[in-house]
Amino acid sequence: MPSVSTTDRWRLRLLAARGNIAVVLLVLVVLSLILMWLGYLGKLDCGGAPYFADGRSKHWPVGKNELLMPCYSDLQFLWIGRDINNHVFPYIHGGITPDGVLYGGVVEYPVLSGLLMYFGAIGAHTDTQFFQHSALILLPFGIGITVLLGLMTRWRALLWAATPPLILYSFHNWEVPVVATVVGAVAVMYFGAQESPKTGRRRIPFLSAAIIAAILLSIGFSLKLYPGLFVVPLVAYVLTRGRGARSTGDWSIEHAAGAGVSGGLRGRMLSVRRAGLDWTGAAWVTGAAIVTVLAAQLPFMILGYRGWKAALSFQGKRRSDVDTNSIWYWGVRHLTDAADISYNSVVGIASPLLILASFVLVVYLGVRVWRTGDPYPWIGVSAAMLAGFMLFHKVHSPQYTLWILPFFVLLRVAWPIIVLYLLADLSLDLTIFRLFGIYTSGSPMKWWVMGGVQFGVWTHALLLAILIFAFVRAPVRMYVRKTVGPPDKVPDTVTV
Repeated sequence: MPSVSTTDRWRLRLLAARGNIAVVLLVLVVLSLILMWLGYLGKLDCGGAPYFADGRSKHWPVGKNELLMPCYSDLQFLWIGRDINNHVFPYIHGGITPDGVLYGGVVEYPVLSGLLMYFGAIGAHTDTQFFQHSALILLPFGIGITVLLGLMTRWRALLWAATPPLILYSFHNWEVPVVATVVGAVAVMYFGAQESPKTGRRRIPFLSAAIIAAILLSIGFSLKLYPGLFVVPLVAYVLTRGRGARSTGDWSIEHAAGAGVSGGLRGRMLSVRRAGLDWTGAAWVTGAAIVTVLAAQLPFMILGYRGWKAALSFQGKRRSDVDTNSIWYWGVRHLTDAADISYNSVVGIASPLLILASFVLVVYLGVRVWRTGDPYPWIGVSAAMLAGFMLFHKVHSPQYTLWILPFFVLLRVAWPIIVLYLLADLSLDLTIFRLFGIYTSGSPMKWWVMGGVQFGVWTHALLLAILIFAFVRAPVRMYVRKTVGPPDKVPDTVTV
C-alpha cells in the first residue's frame, strides 16, 4: 500500500474542510432565503390593488389579512411624503420647513440610504412596486451577510440565518446594507489574518486590511451612521499593532513607575513605549475613514447643502414619542409632563451625554483589557459602543435588532442573554404596531399589547446595559483553518 506524504494528508484535510463549509453555507443560505421570503410575503400583505391616486395601496397599513406579523414597513410608508413617488433625486432640491417637514426629495437618512431609496423607486408607480424593487436591492446584502458569517463562524451563523429578526426586519427598513458593511469590515480583518498557503504570510497585510475595513465602516456611516463609531476601536487596534500591552512595551512603563525606577531608565522605557505604538498606521486608517466619508458626502453638500443639512436637522428636531420605543418615552416621560418642553429638553441633553459617556467608558474598558496583555478587543468594544448607543438614544426602532445580531454571532455571549433578547424583540414587534393602531383609533387598550411593549422595551434596556460591559471581554468566536504545516493545536477562535 503506497504511503501518503504529510503534504498530501494536509491537502486531503483541506479538501474535506472545503466540503464541510460548502454544506454549512448551503444550509445557511437556504434558511436565509426561506426566512427572507416569509418576511417579504408578510410585508406584502399591506400592498396590492386597489390603489389611491398617489399610488398608495388601500390595504395600507393594516393589510388584507389578520396576520400575527405586522405588515407595516418603512419601505412602503416612505413612498409618500418624501417625493420618492415623484422620482425626485434626493437632497439636491429640498429642505425642511420650520415645523420640521421635509420636502423636495429629502429623506431623514444619510445620503447613501437616500440613493438606495431613489434606485428602488425607478420604474415604480405604486408603494407596492417600490417595496418590491427595494426588496430586490436588499436581498443580496442579506445573503452576503449570511455567507460571511458562515465562513467566519460556521453553524453559529444560524443565529443570523434562522431567527425571527430576519423575517421581521429584512424588508422593514434599509438596514441590511449597513449591517453588511460592519460584517464585511470584520471579515476583511478575519480573512486578512489567515495564513496564505503559498507564502506562509498573512493573506492581506495588517495595515492594508485595517484600511479596507475602515473604508467599509465609513460607507456604513453614510448609510446609517453607527458603523462610523467602530472606526475608533479599529484605530486603537491598529495603534497597538494588534498585540497586547506587554508586546508593545507599554506595560513596562506602568511597572517602572510603580517600582521607583530611576529617571534615566524610565525615560528609556518611555521611548520604548512610544516606539511600540503605530501612530503612522493609526493615521492611515483614520485618514482612509475621513476621505471615504467626504467622498460620499461632499457631492451632496456642494450640489444641495440645504437639502443635505435638512436630513440632519430632521433628526435633531425629532422628539422621543411613542414610536421611538425608548427608555425616555416609557420611563423619563412619566417623571415630567410629556406635553411640557421640559421632557424634550431633558432628553435632548441627557441622551447625547449618556451616549458619549458610554463610548468613553467602553473604550477605556478596552484599554484595560489591552493592559492585561491581550490585543485591544476592537470587535467587542464596537459591540459595546453599539449597545450604549441603542440604550441611550432617543429612538430605538425594533429593526435595530439587526444591528446587534451579528455581534451575538461573532462574540461569545451567554445564551440566556441572546435568547431573552430575541424573545423581547419578538414581543415588541408583535405588539408595538398594534399599540399604534389602538392609539390612533381610540379603542380600549388591550393588556397583552401594553404588556408586550413594556416587556420588550425594558428587557432590551436591561440586557443592553449588561452588554455594554459583557461585550468588551467577550472572546471572539471565529474558526481558523490552518493550511500550512501540521498545527499542534487548531484553535476555534482567532484575533482579528
